Amino acid sequence: MTPQRFFGQFAAIFDLAVQLAASIKADAILVLLEEPTDWQKLKAQAGQTKVLIVADRPEEIEGAASNGLATFVLHMEEEPVFEKLTQAVLEAVAHEVVKGGSDVIAIYSGFEQGKIDSLSIVRLDEHLGRLTVRDLRQLKTRVPLETLKAVVDVAVEIGREGREGKPVGTMFVVGDSRKVMEFSHPAVHDPFRGYSRKERNIKDGRVRESVKELAQLDGAFVIEPDGVIAAGCRILDSAPVSLTLSKGLGSRHWAAAAISKNTKSIAVVVSQSSGTVRLFQNGEVVLRIEPFRRAMTWKEFDYEPPSSESGPSRN
Repeated sequence: MTPQRFFGQFAAIFDLAVQLAASIKADAILVLLEEPTDWQKLKAQAGQTKVLIVADRPEEIEGAASNGLATFVLHMEEEPVFEKLTQAVLEAVAHEVVKGGSDVIAIYSGFEQGKIDSLSIVRLDEHLGRLTVRDLRQLKTRVPLETLKAVVDVAVEIGREGREGKPVGTMFVVGDSRKVMEFSHPAVHDPFRGYSRKERNIKDGRVRESVKELAQLDGAFVIEPDGVIAAGCRILDSAPVSLTLSKGLGSRHWAAAAISKNTKSIAVVVSQSSGTVRLFQNGEVVLRIEPFRRAMTWKEFDYEPPSSESGPSRN
């Protein structure tokens, strides 16, 4: 892969991002790339400013980590730029590379593929920082962290966005899938039946979009430990157990508490009324996430180039 040279327009926009980051005290600069570049020059120009390098594939950021830059691989080749930036920010906050509620300067190819031509200020809502990998690691479960994080990310998106402007409530049951299937029955025809395991993995961007669409249907999604969706639209039949839940939680939350009590699974519930995401384990709420209603606030940045009277420009 031919590296993208760090000079001209790319270097100029990056330099502008560095100046802007210092001016508004941004937490970091996020660079969304499609091919590697001269990491040493980029890092030198950044100075003390934190830089996040983001791409769809590992080869597009080859060498960045070894030069001391924070890197994230998205595997979202087919998604629009906005979705990539959203996921990159979520990953950065979840891995505690940037702080929730801070500002991030993003530069990326917004108009012409392969050319850095756009700059945006991304303001993170204060609620974004509430979900961290540390929170999930505290849960004693056999479900891999990567799978649990993927499920929670989808749940937060559903809680924040709803579907077609309407609030949506749904449930995911992760882990101990065989026993969960025994304690449930189909509400309707299983929408995932007949698809290969690869086509049912919730870590895949296209599958996540399908899940968000199907979340409007009744029933829960049953997720295997590796992220494969065992079934969708399942009505839980967990045996009655002694539970104590907060007032105001409906039947979906009680069902989630019961299934998590009777199996070794974790139930993730999205509240239709508030968008709040709750994680249940052993019959109790172990984590609560209040999704921010707007993932990012995009501010128009007006830049007026200096006049010729102000002196020569920097190279």
